[in-house]
Amino acid sequence: MSQKVNLNAYFERIGFAGSIAPTLATLELIHALHPAAIPFENLNPLLGLPVNLDLPSIERKLLSERRGGYCFEHNLLLMTVLRELDFTVRGLAARVVWTDPAAVDRPPTHMLLAVDIGGASYIADVGFGGLTLTAPLKLKSDVEQPTPHETFRLSGGDPDWTLEARIEGEWRALYVFDTIEHSADFYEDPNQWLSTDPASPFRKELRVALSPSGKRLALRNHRLSIHTGGEPSDVRLLTSVAELREALSGSFGIQLPPAELLDPALEAILANAGVTEV
Repeated sequence: MSQKVNLNAYFERIGFAGSIAPTLATLELIHALHPAAIPFENLNPLLGLPVNLDLPSIERKLLSERRGGYCFEHNLLLMTVLRELDFTVRGLAARVVWTDPAAVDRPPTHMLLAVDIGGASYIADVGFGGLTLTAPLKLKSDVEQPTPHETFRLSGGDPDWTLEARIEGEWRALYVFDTIEHSADFYEDPNQWLSTDPASPFRKELRVALSPSGKRLALRNHRLSIHTGGEPSDVRLLTSVAELREALSGSFGIQLPPAELLDPALEAILANAGVTEV
């Protein structure tokens, strides 16, 4: 990851215009715009295609091809952008406990960032799917921190921190991490597992998310959900390959892979959900 990132292409992709000074205000704006424009998606693992973590591959996929990706792609790109803007950034690793509390004792499979600004540390994470942060959080324990979407808090910190989100009035743990810095090479092994191992959920399920201002869009297999703050969620079950393709390209803005690769995978998603196209 030593190459220079194409800042103009990145700024165009997320719709950024403004000061590039390495300040908290700059970080907050970038952090809001990135997950609103570049979707979280796992099409490559689902289709049996590689997930490459070198900068040219990430730029080509997320910027030029107008695709998305998962945590390593998103946060490696953001880390490189922030360093180019003279932020002090460290790559961290986390164990995801959102759906499996026992994962706290397993190797980390998620990437996030620590950003140091003005003597304070913040965590940044634009790659956690349907609950990805849309603002940096100050690395401070037991303080509720509102974002443009949910309210979050951090607990612990000696040495493990836990990120929690307030969901329907209850605090739910998302992941556990420490502040040990990792090189880009560290993420190759978990990336290999997530993208190729038959046991990885990204090899078996379709997972897509986008977080524009005021709402969250999520597609899990054939279930499309739109969550708007303070309102009941709008949930729709998609029943055809055509509807899935329209959601991916329309709702999430993904430039779709070739139909001969994508459509059989979408057909399998529907079949596994018990949906028979007519």
